[in-house]
Amino acid sequence: MRIVFAGTPEFARLALVALIEAGHTIPLVLTQPDRPAGRGLKLTPSPVKQAALDAGIPVAQPRSLRLDGKYPDEAAAAHRLLTEAAPDVMVVAAYGLILPQWTLDLPRLGCLNIHASLLPRWRGAAPIQRAIEAGDAQTGITIMQMDVGLDTGDMLDIRSVPIGPNDTAATLHDALAAVGARAIVDVVQAMADGHAPAPQPQPEAGVTYAAKLDKAEAALDWSLPAETLARRIRAFDPVPGATTRLPGLADPVKVWAAHVLAADAAGTSSGTANPGDVLAATPEGIDVATGAGVLRLTVLQKPGAKRQPVDVFVRGWSPA
Repeated sequence: MRIVFAGTPEFARLALVALIEAGHTIPLVLTQPDRPAGRGLKLTPSPVKQAALDAGIPVAQPRSLRLDGKYPDEAAAAHRLLTEAAPDVMVVAAYGLILPQWTLDLPRLGCLNIHASLLPRWRGAAPIQRAIEAGDAQTGITIMQMDVGLDTGDMLDIRSVPIGPNDTAATLHDALAAVGARAIVDVVQAMADGHAPAPQPQPEAGVTYAAKLDKAEAALDWSLPAETLARRIRAFDPVPGATTRLPGLADPVKVWAAHVLAADAAGTSSGTANPGDVLAATPEGIDVATGAGVLRLTVLQKPGAKRQPVDVFVRGWSPA
């Protein structure tokens, strides 16, 4: 199979490498433009671009694919490159650009998307984080035949992945990326063998949307239940990171791990405390009252410092 690959982050890199190792021909890779990264804000290639360069595959980085959009020259150049590549199929994984109709129509077998949820649940930009935040017991990978809608295309393969009680967005991302890489190789190979999976329309029931993460969501709202906050902390690890203010500290700190205290461990003082009140600060954890229950913070990070277990963090801090 001749495959044009479009993707940007680490999630997509694993799929690209798997397709290369499976022996398919990849004449072109599309990825986002290099971005500033690190303390020096040096322009850095995306993980997908680096993998393509390592494999000797040509890379294009248009800022848009819309021929009538803000960057028509870049879109036209991408159109020429795609036409010359003559792909059987395009594989898309976390690319970051909307594919206009001409892009969907160009490959002989259309465009396939690796989506990190069990569609139609969690269509949209942040399915991994929203699944954890919502308390879902499982998520997964859907290989989808792309159309002009937002993750609305027919499904070709669905694979479930459990969400563990300690999973963060980082750990779940890695599990889903590995499953996605295996799934896309299987689907593409089946298509190459003439046994393409039968497209299954997405059910109309159960549609939810995974809104893009906003930095404004990082600040913990202590009026929420402790269980909700614990899930949100895991969902926002590593980005954007949950934050809170603690007494005696001028700047917010990031909270990377926490768990809900059982009622008998929370103590009687929590009954009259206001949400956000620090009930205790010990080497075992910083206990904070919430809208329902007590949350114990166990891994924190001050600005400019590294993540610290709470026993280290509290040595130089007191809530008094």
